[in-house]
Amino acid sequence: MVDANRTMELRLPATRTPAAQPPTDLGSRLAPIEKPHGLKLRFAYWGMRKFMGKVLTPVKVVNARVPESLAVTNSFLKFSAKGITLEKPLQLMIGDLVSQINGCEFCLDLGRSAAARYETKTEKLEALPQYRTSPLFSDRERAALAYVDEVTRNKRVSDGTFAALQKQFSERQIVEITLLNAIQNFYNLTNIPLGIGSDGFCAIPPKQSG
Repeated sequence: MVDANRTMELRLPATRTPAAQPPTDLGSRLAPIEKPHGLKLRFAYWGMRKFMGKVLTPVKVVNARVPESLAVTNSFLKFSAKGITLEKPLQLMIGDLVSQINGCEFCLDLGRSAAARYETKTEKLEALPQYRTSPLFSDRERAALAYVDEVTRNKRVSDGTFAALQKQFSERQIVEITLLNAIQNFYNLTNIPLGIGSDGFCAIPPKQSG
C-alpha cells in the first residue's frame, strides 16, 4: 500500500532477524491482483519489486481494487517518516505491540524486518507482552506502551494511564503516540478481515548491492 517513491522507507534490512519466518497465511480472502490496471499502480508494483524484492500483498489485494486508497497509505507513510519526532525504536515497539494485540501477522512480519534495519533488539520486541514487568523497558517506554495497549483493547483510556503518559511525554509526543496507534490499528483492521497474513519479509534473502 505504498507509492514507489516511498518504498525506500520499507526497504528490507541488510540482515535477517532471529525470528525470521516464512509466510504462514493460507491465502487472502480476495485473490491478489498480479497485473494491475493504471500507470500509478504499475509504477508502484515496479518500485516495490525493485526496492523490496516483491509487491506487498495488501497492495495486490486492497490498492489494486481501490486505487484511490493509495493516497491514504502514502499520506500515512509520509507522516510516519517526516512528521514523527519520537525515536524510531519506540515507534517500532508501539506498532509491534498493537499488531500483537490485534493478531496482524503481516504487520508483525514487516515490523520485525524494519526493526532489524534500525537495530532494534528482537528480544525486546519478543518481551513486549511483559513490558509492565520486564527490566528491558524504561518507565518512559512502559508509559507509552500501556497507553496504546489500553486504547487498542478498550478504545478509551483511564485517567491514571493518561497521567502516567503526561509525566514522560510532551503534548506533541502524546498526540504522535495517539496517531501512531490509530494508524497501526488501521493497517491491522484492513489486513486481518481480508485474511492478509505474513509476506515473509524476514525470510527474504537480503538484496545484493551492485
